[in-house]
Amino acid sequence: MLGRVIDYLIDYKDRQRIAIALAKGVASMLSRQVDLRDPSTWEFSGFSQNGEDGIIDVLRRQLLSPNRYVVEIGAADGTENNSSWLLLAERYEGLMIEGDPRQSARARRNVARYSIGSECVSMFVTLGTVDAIMQKLAFKDPDVFSLDIDGNDYHIANALFDRGFRPKIVSVEYNSAFGPDRSVTSMYRDDFRRTTAHSSALYYGVSVAAWKNFFWSRGYQFLTVDGNGVNAFFVDPAQIEHDRFLFHIGNKRQFVENRYQFRAHGCDHAGQFALIADQPLVQIPAFELKMPVGSV
Repeated sequence: MLGRVIDYLIDYKDRQRIAIALAKGVASMLSRQVDLRDPSTWEFSGFSQNGEDGIIDVLRRQLLSPNRYVVEIGAADGTENNSSWLLLAERYEGLMIEGDPRQSARARRNVARYSIGSECVSMFVTLGTVDAIMQKLAFKDPDVFSLDIDGNDYHIANALFDRGFRPKIVSVEYNSAFGPDRSVTSMYRDDFRRTTAHSSALYYGVSVAAWKNFFWSRGYQFLTVDGNGVNAFFVDPAQIEHDRFLFHIGNKRQFVENRYQFRAHGCDHAGQFALIADQPLVQIPAFELKMPVGSV
């Protein structure tokens, strides 16, 4: 009985947060002035924390053959992520994966309830569970893929893509503490947790340069990072009109300091990296690959 009461109170709070997110998203979406040549004008946040909803909204409208399917790994409780706007406001279908079973249950009660085509799965993602993820996908080429697990992101992405996963639009978290030029990622561990990996909580994830090399090697095009320095965005250029859209994008933000980490530590990426310089890193090599004609 007590458990049901607690769930009721949590759900009541979550539904208030969802209502606020929808209202905030509509207001911020309508107030922006989008310039398709300038990604800094695309952002708005409903459920997303850093303008990702707006960037994804602009990009999905450029797709040549959309399937209206989204996959997010690291979806949390559904009130702050990169998929709930699509699932609730845009009536997408999709798969939301979250390692914390309590948060996943909340998303199932409060997002899936209002989004018929959504599936919320509780799964701590490791290399050993990648095949299970592939089996759950309705499409191996979803319109949108978001990855944010604060740790093994590169290793999981690599395993997914090796199995034929090829989303059209990708949002991936990068760790600005590694700086703009190092092409590195943290070491893989099945039980990796950012909060316990290092006392600073700065040893995790992937540098933006490593993501650029990874996606470049697989024929993707880098577009921008968000204004808070958290996510990088890539597209499969074969899925988007080159001459009308991709060719004309000019103001690409290549790197932005993570605002949250800067405020928490009071120093930029150089000072932050000094705190974790003794931690083991995996070097991600640079690739030379001829991009499709018309990409930039």
